[in-house]
Amino acid sequence: MPGTKRILGYQPGDGSGEPALVSCPIEELVEMIGGRWKAVILWWLLASKQPLRFKTLRQKMPGISQKVLTERLRELERDGLVKREMFREMPVRVEYSLTPFGRKLQPVLRVLEVWSCEHLIETKKSMLNAAVVRQA
Repeated sequence: MPGTKRILGYQPGDGSGEPALVSCPIEELVEMIGGRWKAVILWWLLASKQPLRFKTLRQKMPGISQKVLTERLRELERDGLVKREMFREMPVRVEYSLTPFGRKLQPVLRVLEVWSCEHLIETKKSMLNAAVVRQA
C-alpha cells in the first residue's frame, strides 16, 4: 500500500523465525476504516438489517455533508467493504449494504461500540462534574 510504513517484524506463520519486512496490520486497518466518518458509516450499515439509502444514511449522521458521505462511501466501496446497488427506477434508487468482507468487521465495531459506551459516558460525567466544581 503506498505510503504505508514498513516495520521489521516476524511474518506470521512463516516458521523460519527470520525477521521479515512487514507492514503494521493496524495501520492498514486504520487506512481502510479510519477517519471521522468511515467507522460510523460501517456501524450504521451493520446496525441495519436492510440496505440503507443515501438519504437515510445522511439523516442518521446529520454532521456529515453530502460531499463527504459520497466520498467515504466510494472509498468503502473501493476497499470492498460496502456494496452499492443502483436500481433503474425514476427517481433512481441507490442502496448501500455491507459486503461479506465488510461484515467481518462486526466484532471490531462491536468492541469499539462497547468501549465507547462504557468509557466515553464515564469521561463525559467526569468532565461535567469538574465543570460544576469549578463553577461553585
